[in-house]
Amino acid sequence: MKKLLILSGKGGTGKTTVAAAFIDFLSARAFADCDVDAPNLHIVTRLDSTPKYKDYYGSQKANIVSDKCIACGLCVSKCRFDAIQIINGKAQINEYACEGCGVCHFVCPNDAVIMQDDIAGEQMLFKNEDRVFSTAKLKMGRGNSGKLVTEVKNDLYKASNADFAIIDGSPGIGCPVIASVTGVDMILIVAEPSVAGIHDMERIIKTADILNVKTAVCVNKYDTYLDNTENIEQ
Repeated sequence: MKKLLILSGKGGTGKTTVAAAFIDFLSARAFADCDVDAPNLHIVTRLDSTPKYKDYYGSQKANIVSDKCIACGLCVSKCRFDAIQIINGKAQINEYACEGCGVCHFVCPNDAVIMQDDIAGEQMLFKNEDRVFSTAKLKMGRGNSGKLVTEVKNDLYKASNADFAIIDGSPGIGCPVIASVTGVDMILIVAEPSVAGIHDMERIIKTADILNVKTAVCVNKYDTYLDNTENIEQ
């Protein structure tokens, strides 16, 4: 399966619009939305089918066993993320602040803190006859977005026997983007002729060079700054 990844660097360049246009124009049978922090490709390309849902487990989170908690406050003093408070005589953990480092579990003198697998998001796989669409949504405050992107891609590859796949990546240049780039055959960068747009385009090109992936550039909204458009072409 050949894989075309569409990226943008900065947000708002029209990346997802271009991805949706390619999917429609090519009648693509396999496509994915790897912007797991804010997926929206489904708005224009969702298949007429009920998706198969699957929980995504990221890193572990700390949980308090209330019956064992003696409210000594040691976990509170050792937590670097201010994720634990003593409320009504028991320690309580803010799940959005907890980073799952496990220090509280290590220092608790009464084994009142346990580390449990955390449902960090939800994966969705749409199938309609011979078309497959894979996407996911990360829960607020959760990490491991790069790992979830890899899961989205793997679900697509396993479920489809198409010769060609279009993948809508996330904006930026961070972990989910690098996970999106891994294993693809080519990257189409949707850039805009602004200073920030050119800067992020160049960052993606450098990343692609390191990972030995071919790149092409589509200049969207080209007529908003013709001088910069010419600079991109050169």
